[in-house]
Amino acid sequence: MALYVIGDTHLSLGSDKPMDVFGGGWEGYVEKLSAGFQAVEPQDTVVLCGDLSWGMSLEQARPDFAFLDALPGRKLLLKGNHDYWWTTASKMNAFFAENGFTTLHILHNNCYFYRETALCGTRGWFYEEEQSGHNEKVFRRELIRLEASLKAAGEHEKLCFLHYPPCYQGYTCPEILELMERYGVKACYYGHLHGGSHRLAFNGRRGGIEYRLVSADYLGFRPQIICE
Repeated sequence: MALYVIGDTHLSLGSDKPMDVFGGGWEGYVEKLSAGFQAVEPQDTVVLCGDLSWGMSLEQARPDFAFLDALPGRKLLLKGNHDYWWTTASKMNAFFAENGFTTLHILHNNCYFYRETALCGTRGWFYEEEQSGHNEKVFRRELIRLEASLKAAGEHEKLCFLHYPPCYQGYTCPEILELMERYGVKACYYGHLHGGSHRLAFNGRRGGIEYRLVSADYLGFRPQIICE
């Protein structure tokens, strides 16, 4: 039984926004994802760090969910800034149940466990948002969600999963960093960054926490193993 992570699958099987148009590593990315998941076993867990589908609604994203559900492993889904299909957890869980998507689970205001390790997370916040006018209400809500997830973990060892990077090219989100440090998070995995932005990502240790970028194109569309 192993634990994996990957973010930013950007699937578009039910809408017309395939990432292949960007060329480079994105060409044939759906097939690359299928191949990359072949190392995952049915009993494994894979955390998906947001920006999963370009669908504008649950119904439009249905083919993307079907694709993800058919991949091996239990999948824990976080919200990304492009997941416009995202609605309430109850509606998403009901939709998954109605469609027989048994491997998809929402990581939102809660946590899951891999053995004795708590898997916590939320979308997070990013400096880009401030450039178009800092939305204090949304930011504070993300902090509340992250703390709720960390509290749900109790005294267990904690891993944190975000969509937005909490530190990047000299920028940091001190409130999120402080929360993770206060709750004793061991490592943080995040996505959102693509292409040339990869070189500006922070990969390494800060304040006792290990940070890793896990965007799909950064990982070559192969889920990164965390532990087994």
